[in-house]
Amino acid sequence: MALKVKSADECQFDLISLGECMIRLSPAEHGRIEFAPALEVWVGGGEYNVAYALARLGLRTGWIGGLNTSPMGRIIANHARAVGMDLSHAVTRKYDGVGKRDRIGLNFTEVGHGRRGSATLYDRGHSATAGIKPGDVDWKTLFSKQGVRWLHTGGIYAALSESARLVTAEAINAAHEAGTVVSFDLNFRSKLWSSQEAIATTRPLIPKIDCLIGNEEDFEKVLGYQAPGVDVEKGQLDTSAFKIMVERVVKDYPNIKAVGTTLRGVKSALVNDWSAILWHEGKFYDGAKYENAEIEDRVGGGDGFASGSIYGFLAGRPPQECVDLGVAHGALLMSTRGDTSQITLDELLHVAGGGSARIKR
Repeated sequence: MALKVKSADECQFDLISLGECMIRLSPAEHGRIEFAPALEVWVGGGEYNVAYALARLGLRTGWIGGLNTSPMGRIIANHARAVGMDLSHAVTRKYDGVGKRDRIGLNFTEVGHGRRGSATLYDRGHSATAGIKPGDVDWKTLFSKQGVRWLHTGGIYAALSESARLVTAEAINAAHEAGTVVSFDLNFRSKLWSSQEAIATTRPLIPKIDCLIGNEEDFEKVLGYQAPGVDVEKGQLDTSAFKIMVERVVKDYPNIKAVGTTLRGVKSALVNDWSAILWHEGKFYDGAKYENAEIEDRVGGGDGFASGSIYGFLAGRPPQECVDLGVAHGALLMSTRGDTSQITLDELLHVAGGGSARIKR
């Protein structure tokens, strides 16, 4: 089945993402939270990161999630608007002054070094995004009147609360009915829900999803599929095993038109092998392989792949270019601090096209 993307002329938005955005607090460089005299402030969240990256690449994007009227909410709003993201459908609540409800979620992230991996701790309970309820967003106006070419959401948002799961289904159903392409990043987070909960929630959504994104753990924990014989702890990327897994998925769900699977072999916290594969219309495409890729901050790499490959599809690029754009964008995003992309379209096209890292002057 072909992936049918609406033309840009008939839609106000190229992409809308649905999910939580948080404020991230990190020690400088590779410090420990326990000993940090100061914390850097960053903004990010899985689904939000995709819309933000695509806005930087020149597309018309928007984000739907929860905000409040506190300075924390304004940090996120300012961050999004700085790259032109639309927030007109975000759900904003009045801040109660103490955070009993409708909070802005926080995460504390340490960037690893050597054998010490990166680590994230959450403080995201009772958040404004988790509290969004069915009916809070006018999906009919968004998808049928304004027009959206692509909806991106995923497992992080669906894991937040029972109402978030209902809203996820509400958004996917409305987008599917309007002919909008729907992508879903499986993005399993064990601190948010169990594999059993993830599978029970996600499997009923798959018949109305066009594109799936995730790594080997995501497919196992969220959909129940395994890549046979893979031991990612050894840092070996055997694409044949992943292809077997993807073939099982698309056989069971023939409505799926594209599957992107990131491949990461962890040599150390700052050196990874990095690649991806893309299944599209019955054929696999191997992305460029970046062996011993040097990493500044690995958080957001998967979102970099998602946004890079989605950019390719929205720009009408062939599948091989889409996966190469995704791999390149993920690698570039991990070369900077923070969750969200600092990459320009020129930089992305240069690296995806095989360009070197020679100094530019």
